Amino acid sequence: MSGFQDVDRRVLPIPDPPVPDVAVVDAKDPRAVFPAIEPLRPPAGAPNVLVILLDDVGFGASSAFGGPCRTPTAERLASEGLRFNRFHTTALCAPTRSALLTGRNHHNAGMGSIPDLATSAPGYSSVRPKSVAPVAETLRMNGYSTAQFGKCHEVPMWESSPMGPFDHWPTGSGFEHFFGFIGGETNQWLPALWEGTTPVEPDRSPTEGYHLTEDLTDRAIGWIREQKSLMPDKPFFVYFAPGATHAPHHVPKEWADAYRGEFDDGWDALRERTLQRQRELGVVPSDCELTVRHDEIPAWEATPEALRPVLSRQMEVYAGFLEHTDHHVGRLLDDLDDLGVLDDTLVFYIVGDNGASGEGTPNGTFNELLVFNGAFQLETPEFMAERIDEFGGPEAFNHYAVGWAHAMDTPYQWTKQVASHWGGTRTGMIVRWPNGFEAKDEVRSQFHHVIDVAPTILDAAGLPEPSSVNGIAQLPMDGVSMRYAFDDGAAADQRTTQYFEMFCNRGLYHHGWTAVTRHSTPWVTAPMPALDDDVWELYDTDDWSQARDLAASRPDKLDELKALWLEIARKNHVLPLDDRRIERFDAGMAGRPQLVRGNRQMLSGGMRRLSEGSVLNIKNVSHAVTAEVDVPTTGANGVVIAQGGAFGGWSLYAVDGTPRYCYNLMGLRRFVISASETLAPGVRQLRVEFDYDGGGLGKGGTVRLYLDGAPVGEGRVDATVPLIFSADETVDLGSDTGSPVSVDYTSASSTFSGTVRWVQLATGKDAADVDHLISADERYRISIARQ
Repeated sequence: MSGFQDVDRRVLPIPDPPVPDVAVVDAKDPRAVFPAIEPLRPPAGAPNVLVILLDDVGFGASSAFGGPCRTPTAERLASEGLRFNRFHTTALCAPTRSALLTGRNHHNAGMGSIPDLATSAPGYSSVRPKSVAPVAETLRMNGYSTAQFGKCHEVPMWESSPMGPFDHWPTGSGFEHFFGFIGGETNQWLPALWEGTTPVEPDRSPTEGYHLTEDLTDRAIGWIREQKSLMPDKPFFVYFAPGATHAPHHVPKEWADAYRGEFDDGWDALRERTLQRQRELGVVPSDCELTVRHDEIPAWEATPEALRPVLSRQMEVYAGFLEHTDHHVGRLLDDLDDLGVLDDTLVFYIVGDNGASGEGTPNGTFNELLVFNGAFQLETPEFMAERIDEFGGPEAFNHYAVGWAHAMDTPYQWTKQVASHWGGTRTGMIVRWPNGFEAKDEVRSQFHHVIDVAPTILDAAGLPEPSSVNGIAQLPMDGVSMRYAFDDGAAADQRTTQYFEMFCNRGLYHHGWTAVTRHSTPWVTAPMPALDDDVWELYDTDDWSQARDLAASRPDKLDELKALWLEIARKNHVLPLDDRRIERFDAGMAGRPQLVRGNRQMLSGGMRRLSEGSVLNIKNVSHAVTAEVDVPTTGANGVVIAQGGAFGGWSLYAVDGTPRYCYNLMGLRRFVISASETLAPGVRQLRVEFDYDGGGLGKGGTVRLYLDGAPVGEGRVDATVPLIFSADETVDLGSDTGSPVSVDYTSASSTFSGTVRWVQLATGKDAADVDHLISADERYRISIARQ
C-alpha cells in the first residue's frame, strides 16, 4: 500500500506505475525482480463513510429535532455525535441528491429541477457535465468500495429505459453496486427495482411481509458484510437513500396504529407543541418565533369535521412511516457495530432531502395519481372516510394534507419546492464519527448546505479534490468542508453565502441576512405572476425562523442582496428563470431528447419494466394495440401487455382462453371488455382499437376487440387517464409486474401461459388498418423505420 502514498491523487484515475525496462532472459536471474503488485487504497486512516438520506422529511418531523415522530436511532446518533441545526438543501429531491453527490450547486450539476422537467438550458438539462465528477467516482478511483441502496432520481428521462445508456445511473456514477429504484418515488409494497442495470422483482409479496425499506436494509447489510469479509482493509462508501418518507406513505399497520389519537387536535396545535420541544432541545433558540400559517394553508378549525378523522389518520400513517424507516436505519447501524467498524465510520444522517411535501393537496389523497392527473376533486370526504383503514396499506397510494407538511416544517414558513424559505430548504442533519472527533451530544449552528457533504468526506479521507477525472478538467466544488466545526462549536462559519432557486422561488443567505421571494406554490395552480412582480422579503441575522419581514424598513439592504443574488445566479447557470408548466412536460418544446418518436412502436416479447417515457403515449388519442401470441395447447391465460397498475393503467390479457381488455381509471373504476371467442392454440393476433371521443383531455372512447382480424367484442370506456398512468409502474409484456391493473389476476398469476412474440402500439385515426391485421412486411417496415 505504501506505493500509493506519494502519488498525485488530483489526477484520476491514478496512472499506472512506469514499466521497468528489463533485458534479462531468465526469470530466475536475480536481476529479474519487479515491485510487488499492490492494490489501490486511500491514504492511511481513511474512514468508512455512510451517508443516510431520508426523503421529504421536514425539520420539525423527527423527535431528534423536536418533532412528533419517534426516531430513536436519530436520537441515539445525536447523543453520540452532533446535531447540525442550520443545514440546508435545494428544496427538491433530484437537485439535492445531485448537489450532495457532486459537491456542486445543483444548477452547476445540470439539475436545476427534476429530470421529468428537463430543458435544453445547461442548468436544467438533467445531464451531469463530465467536468462534475461525483464523489463516489473520486472515492472509487482512490481505493474505496462503493455502493448505493435506494432511490436514484438523477437519470435523464431519455436514458431511463432498460437499454440505457447507463452513464448517469449509479453504476455509471462511481458506485460499484446499486440496488434500488430509478425515479422520484415507488410503491413501497410493490416497487420497481433494479440491481445494477437489470430489473428485478421483490422476493416476496406484501402479504408475505415485504416492504422496500426492510429489503434495502437487508441488501445494504449483506453487501457491507461481504465487503468486510473479502476486503477488511479497504474502506467503503455506502449511500443509503431509502425513498422513505416520500409518498406513497406505506407502512405496516401496527406502526401507524402506535400513533392513534396523537394528532386529533390538528396541525396548528401540533406546530405549537413542536416548537416548545425544539426550544427545550436547543435545536432552535429560546426566543425563536413560530412563523405564520399563510392563507394558502387551511386552519385545522376550517377543515370539514367529517374529514378530520381521515386527516388524523394520514398523519398517524406518516409518523409510523418515519419511525419505521428510522428503525431500519438502526438495524444497519447495529450491524456495523456488530462488525466492529461503526466507530471508524463517518456517518451522515440527513433527515430529509428537502422540506416536508405539500404535494398532497389541502385534503390529502388516497391515490396520489388523482393529484398527478388534476382529478383530486373526485376524492370527497366520504370517499376517503370509506377507505380510512386502508391508508398506508397496499390498497392505497396515499399522501397527507398540506397542513401536516407545514407542521413538519415547524417553525418555518412553507414546504418542499419553496426554496425561498427555510420550510423548503432547512433539514436536520446528524454526524457521528467517534474516531474522528471527540464532541458528542452537542448542537452545531454553523450555516451549511448539502454541497458541503462531499468536500467533508474528501477531507476526512485525506483526499484532495480532483482537478482532472478521466482526462476532463473538473469544475471546482462549490462546497466547503464542515470538519472545522466537528470539535469546535464556536468556530466561525466557513459558508457565509448561499443562493437558492427552485421553480423560480429564490433566496439568498449572506452573512446572516436572507432575501427571499416566493413565485410558485406546489398545491396552487393559479396563473404565474410575472417574475418582475414577485414580492421580495428581507430577514435579519437575529430572526432565526424568518418571522419578521424588514423589506419595507430596509430597502437598501434588500436591493443589495437582490443584486448579489442575480450576480451569483448568472455564475451558476440559474438563468434564465423558467416558470413554464405545460411546455416543460413536452419534450419537443422543452428541448430535451425524446426516446419515442412517431406514431408507431414495435415491442418485442419479453420486454418488461419499460418506464412511461419509454413507450408511445396513447393517452387522449385514438390508438390501437396489436399483439401476436403463440397459444399453447393447454390454453391461454395471463397478461399479454399491461401498462400501469392498480392505481391507473390498462391491460390486454386472457382468462380461461377468453381475451379481455381492462381500462383502470385511477383506481376509481375499471372498464372490462371481453371477447366473444376464445383463443385457439397456435399463433394468433389480438388487437384492441380505441376510438377516442376527443374534445379535450381524459375523455372516453369506444373499444373494439379483434381476433385474427375478425371483430370479437366491443364496449365503452367512459373516461380515461389524462396525464400519467403511474410514477413508478411500467409497461410489461407477458406479465404485469408491480400491482395488477385488473382484479382478474394477481401479479404472481399474471404470467402469460404461452409466448408473446411482439406487440405494436399505434396512435391516431390511421391506427386502424383496413383488415385489422399487421402483415409481416408491415411489421418489418415499422421496425426498420424506428432504428
